[in-house]
Amino acid sequence: MSKPIPVSVLTGFLGSGKTTLLNRLVRAPGLKDTAVIVNEFGEVGLDHLLVAEGDETVVLLDSGCICCTIANTLTETLADLSFRRARGDVPAFKRVIVETTGLADPAPIVHSLMRPPHASPFRLDNIIATADAVHGAAQLDAHPEALKQATMADRIVITKTDLAARTVTGDLRARLAAINPAATVIEAVHGAADPARLLGAADPSLERWLAADAYEAGHHHHAEITTFAATIGEPVTWAGYAAWTAALRAFPGEDLLRIKGILHVRGQKRPAVIHGVQHMFSPPETLPAWPDGTRQSRIVFIVRNIGEATLRETLALLHAEEGTMPAAPPRPARTRRIDDAA
Repeated sequence: MSKPIPVSVLTGFLGSGKTTLLNRLVRAPGLKDTAVIVNEFGEVGLDHLLVAEGDETVVLLDSGCICCTIANTLTETLADLSFRRARGDVPAFKRVIVETTGLADPAPIVHSLMRPPHASPFRLDNIIATADAVHGAAQLDAHPEALKQATMADRIVITKTDLAARTVTGDLRARLAAINPAATVIEAVHGAADPARLLGAADPSLERWLAADAYEAGHHHHAEITTFAATIGEPVTWAGYAAWTAALRAFPGEDLLRIKGILHVRGQKRPAVIHGVQHMFSPPETLPAWPDGTRQSRIVFIVRNIGEATLRETLALLHAEEGTMPAAPPRPARTRRIDDAA
């Protein structure tokens, strides 16, 4: 069975530089075997890269990439691309980049990609979000979409750094790191970013965000959004993981923004990486080795209006034994907001 094709989701608020970044990416020599899926060709400024080959929905770019519009749903578009690839109607591609609209909630797209490998020839690789160095802070304050895009990202690209003072860019970088400590933050001018740092699940920052001191100190608040981390000394069980994820589904899905971690599973020498978005968890992946040599389970939570203490209580379920009935999970508790007191 062939390995699933990795899919990267490129998101970011209106005017934050997605178009410029995408144009640079599709020109990169190492990305000629990439399929790019966009909502509408005119929105992403790829017209000057198009050639006559193709039809109304799938075209071949001068760079060698395939570009297509989303037809009906992303799932159907990917299925159509896969069929055309197998039939030889389009060149073989080894990677897919999906670009969202500026006001899009990336969660539905991510959910469609977080299915078991046997159910789809594609898999979610990572989420890339762009943030405007000039207007990014104001957009995070005024637009929930911008905030959610940043909280869900694996990589955040700060764009237009040539137009902003270094102090402004530095403040935005620190704020994004506080909102989402599990993301790698990269700066780019005119979309010039190293594709190797943007694409691929093997995040070069993995050692940083898995470091024990970062986990113990990594506890931040941003309005109603809380980011915190938990370290678990004793090995967990797969039965416990199943019980724990079932318990998390009792919480409001829209408030579980992102869960990302590494597990020390009993009986396994290598660590398992987990990714969760709202109620969806992708199948755990096994790393070749422990990134920092420390065999402990460590999990980062980015949540909204959910009490940290309540979520920490659910972690006891990770030690459930196979064939046992774990104790009932704690009742989900939402953090009381100021405007709820009225």
